[in-house]
Amino acid sequence: MISIDGLTVEFGGTTLFSDVSFVINDKERIALMGKNGAGKSTLLKVIAGAKNATRGKVSAPKDAVIAYLPQHLLTEDDRTVFEEAARAFSRLHEMEQEINRLNETLSVRTDYESDEYAAIIERVSTLSEQFYSVEEINYDAEIEKILLGLGFLRSDFGRPTSEFSGGWRMRIELAKILLQKPDLILLDEPTNHMDIESVQWLEEFLINSPGAVMVISHDRAFVDNITTRTIEVTMGRIYDYKVNYSKYLELRKERREQQQKAFDEQQKMIAETNEFIERFKGTYSKTLQVQSRVKMLEKLALVEVDEVDTSALKLRFPPSPRSGNYPLIVEELSKSYDDHVVFSNVGFSLERGEKVAFVGKNGEGKSTLVKAIMKEIPFSGKLTLGHNTHIGYFAQNQASMLDEELTVFQTIDDVAVGEIRTKIKDMLGAFLFSGDEIQKKVKVLSGGERTRLAMVKLLLEPVNLLILDEPTNHLDMRTKDILKNALIDYDGTLIVVSHDRDFLDGLVGKVFEFGNKRVKEHIGDIYSFLKNKKLENLKELERKQ
Repeated sequence: MISIDGLTVEFGGTTLFSDVSFVINDKERIALMGKNGAGKSTLLKVIAGAKNATRGKVSAPKDAVIAYLPQHLLTEDDRTVFEEAARAFSRLHEMEQEINRLNETLSVRTDYESDEYAAIIERVSTLSEQFYSVEEINYDAEIEKILLGLGFLRSDFGRPTSEFSGGWRMRIELAKILLQKPDLILLDEPTNHMDIESVQWLEEFLINSPGAVMVISHDRAFVDNITTRTIEVTMGRIYDYKVNYSKYLELRKERREQQQKAFDEQQKMIAETNEFIERFKGTYSKTLQVQSRVKMLEKLALVEVDEVDTSALKLRFPPSPRSGNYPLIVEELSKSYDDHVVFSNVGFSLERGEKVAFVGKNGEGKSTLVKAIMKEIPFSGKLTLGHNTHIGYFAQNQASMLDEELTVFQTIDDVAVGEIRTKIKDMLGAFLFSGDEIQKKVKVLSGGERTRLAMVKLLLEPVNLLILDEPTNHLDMRTKDILKNALIDYDGTLIVVSHDRDFLDGLVGKVFEFGNKRVKEHIGDIYSFLKNKKLENLKELERKQ
């Protein structure tokens, strides 16, 4: 059991949160929720010991292991993937060294009756009990199992970590955390760079983990599947719900409705009291009553209503120009890099108005095929765009392609045409840019803010084939909902490369699976595809047996 008592964090005179207290019990799986900037990541860092609180403390059993995966990190470049993952067991090596050192000390000391000697004996006993309880682990087999589960190939094990992208390095760090079998795992956006299969594997692992888990994530399906408790950080305090995310949303709505009712009633009472004071403040016979009500108002504890996202703007894509019946036809398309075949003999066609998903493990060619469609890379085979096809493309690095010297407002104002120009501030507000923030220059925005701005920019362009490559990686749940609803109503043809099942659910009616150097077409939504995949895997297993 880990206890958080009276935590307060202040930055430059501003209080992020105050007097936060709760307990994390064994085997609990908790979602930490709240809007951007509420203090979720800071709270996680304080619990992990990576950041100090202004006041308060975190109490844990003496030998408890708390493992923390931050949003952004870099592993060392001079090790292989396997060597870096093996560092998870460095604590055991340190424990073994301490046991040996203490045993040497005991062998030369002769003060057998002293308190110091007894303390050393007790420490050796405790460490030995811990060490020998895990000593029988087959380290290599454990490392291999975790790395394969997270999507690495055996051929990757000997490659230097420097050859891998930030997303894959994040997985190496996650592997080290899972190998430690910690008492508490703290995860800050762990699924951002994972494909669907790796996310599902991580879900299963965490559900069956013997330790407690606390996670910040904007992946609704992931959070709903693994957590049974939701702690919301809002307006400097927390609300603790013993339910998963979906149920928490219902209870939060009820709580805010009750707060609003109490607030409205109190405001009505204050107005009536002020009216009485103004009316009778010069009347001698009412002096005591007036004074009493003035004092009552001075002492009144005001009802607060928690923050609610007030913008209810329903974003819409501009009507798309009519394309031919088949905006995209792919025939015998192949792509290789030297001896490495990404995919070969890919063939399919998209009908006007179809909405499809590209899914599969990372590195199987989803983004490569998108780049081929965009004519950004050479390929063999035939790729035909239909009559009057206009493509809108959101690349994974789209946010980095914005002009850094423009302000948020200028970025959108430069491309907006027609009636939409009068609604630029509303659109930016829906994507969480409001007030002075619209005058910020792009160069001072965070990665998530740039992604949102690039998304708004894309909403303005009248296209009839829209291609989105991992559009939701840095978007919070509310912004994802706004985008998803806009895409559902979009009247053009859509290709989405994504690992976010909740985002794809209800949006696409066909799934293209990338794997084993080919692309397989599945009719139906994302959950039908996942259900069929599990059946296929079972059949494959039976065939092997």
